[in-house]
Amino acid sequence: MAHALRLGRRGDGAVAGRTPPSGCVIVKDGRVVGRGRTQDGGRPHAEVVALAEAGKAAFGATAYVTLEPCAHHGKTPPCAEALVRAGVARVVAPMPDPDTRVAGKGFDRLRKAGIEVTTGVLAEEAARDHAGFVLRVTKGRPMVTLKLASSFDGRIATATGESQWITGPEARRAVHGLRACHDAVMVGAGTARADDPSLTVRGWGDVPQPVRVVVSRLIDVPLMSKLASSAREVPVWVVHGSDAAPTIRKAWDSCGARLVPGTVKGGRIEPETMLARLGEAGLTRVFCEGGGQLAASLLAADLVDELVGFTAGMALGAEGRPGIGAMGVDSLAEAPRFELVEARPVGGDVMHRWRRT
Repeated sequence: MAHALRLGRRGDGAVAGRTPPSGCVIVKDGRVVGRGRTQDGGRPHAEVVALAEAGKAAFGATAYVTLEPCAHHGKTPPCAEALVRAGVARVVAPMPDPDTRVAGKGFDRLRKAGIEVTTGVLAEEAARDHAGFVLRVTKGRPMVTLKLASSFDGRIATATGESQWITGPEARRAVHGLRACHDAVMVGAGTARADDPSLTVRGWGDVPQPVRVVVSRLIDVPLMSKLASSAREVPVWVVHGSDAAPTIRKAWDSCGARLVPGTVKGGRIEPETMLARLGEAGLTRVFCEGGGQLAASLLAADLVDELVGFTAGMALGAEGRPGIGAMGVDSLAEAPRFELVEARPVGGDVMHRWRRT
């Protein structure tokens, strides 16, 4: 099962929508005869890939799958039926699929065919791996990872706005790897204006590029920016308010960007509705790279599932720009809490990852 989970993780960032990034390993007589993951774009599913590799050796074998096999007819026939036809003797899965089209039906189909079904194996690990898919199905929103690259005293730029580069090349490469593991990379308008980022994955070979999401109520991001000029090559989605000028909307639409209407509250894009719209559009894992106001709004609304920090051994002082904007926290009990998952050196910096408690 651990092997199957590792395979499934290779699909993070490449599989979105109603198809989870699953893995499957088929074992017979103590040896692996087939393995696979859900392919980029969501088809074919992991079970189909593994069964194709196993061939006739799948008869009487055990299939380890990281999520309940699908039982409905969609763009492809159900995986539960494929396992039945292959003649596997046993299926091991950590958890049921929360999608109402499956939700126990896959296991029922296997049992009715006389296949032994074992569940609960590495269930916690699988739940973490499928967190984005599960959140989208059960709560209608994607999983959110908030990344901050900052000085030791939590600043992301000097008072004059200089930020390139606080962390070293190894940390920046690691960030590109994290981008590749998500369906989308998201920034606020301030970051888009100040840094003119590309938000693409570079240095990791030929990998699927994430959707680039810009949150800007008035869409006040230059049309000469890297994001606008490359919107036809790599998708750009702009979350905007109803008060964004029609001419600006039309201009970004002409650039090839997708316009996503948001709800404005207190002069800013309201984060709950924004994430719901992104979930409706098929995103399951969003990697937020700031800026400070966007980070603060997500944290204040309790919508951040993981924090990833890259901390450099430098101090910029109180005049430096903070990584997170005002959140209105008056007492420690009101502050969102996260549990440390790992901390390790990355080049000359420290990476620390936290998960919501």
